[in-house]
Amino acid sequence: MSVMDFFASLSFLLIAGIVALALLVLSIRVANQYERSVVFRLGKYNRTAGPGLYLVWPVIEWQTKLDLRTITANVEQQEGITRDNVPIKVDAVVWYRIVDPERAVIEVKAVSNAVVQVSLTTLRAVLGQHTLDEILKAQDTIAEVMQKSIDAITEPWGVKVELVQMKNVEIPPSMQRAMAQEAEALREKRARLIKAEAELDAAEQLRQAAEVIMQNPAGLELRRMQMITEVGAEQNTMTIIMMPSEFVAMARGIADAAKVVASKG
Repeated sequence: MSVMDFFASLSFLLIAGIVALALLVLSIRVANQYERSVVFRLGKYNRTAGPGLYLVWPVIEWQTKLDLRTITANVEQQEGITRDNVPIKVDAVVWYRIVDPERAVIEVKAVSNAVVQVSLTTLRAVLGQHTLDEILKAQDTIAEVMQKSIDAITEPWGVKVELVQMKNVEIPPSMQRAMAQEAEALREKRARLIKAEAELDAAEQLRQAAEVIMQNPAGLELRRMQMITEVGAEQNTMTIIMMPSEFVAMARGIADAAKVVASKG
């Protein structure tokens, strides 16, 4: 072998080694702990790689990298009509994560946009199935129903919907005024009922006190003396003239006698 042939073969091996080294360097990929890469070889699914260091051969292989962390997606405001024909506007927030990277790439295109669009249609459908009072008072229950409905649709895509929450509910100003008037009327009703119950309880207590006093007339005299003491404790110019209870009884007897005489005459 001549020297020229030796150097030619050496140059070929050197070039081949450099090319192989370049291909190896270009094939190196790194995925974070929360990432996975779906690798295709010549258009066919090959493997899910990561986390850490892995190889993707140029030309014959390519990858789609996905984030497995929980993603927060805003569902834009939707206008709908409730079951009791009240127009409202509602926006929501959806928390979801990818649990199967293979299906998230193969079964649906642009998985994030698909989840948001499903959430939009589900939110609009839910608004028409509930009354305004239900939407305002049972938001957690309605959000749970939405979460289960969205999760059932996205499950074949390898997506798990973890939570759905209504962020804001807007109702027409006229309806707000009507609800305020209704709340005020309910508060006034409760106040009147409480006052009536208090008067009923007071009347019952007074009746019981009167029965006790009737059993012992001396108790009435003691009550009078106590009342005089209470009035006297207050610095005022009121003049009180006490009449013995016998005078009151005598006056009542005279009045009864007069009624009897009048009835006979």
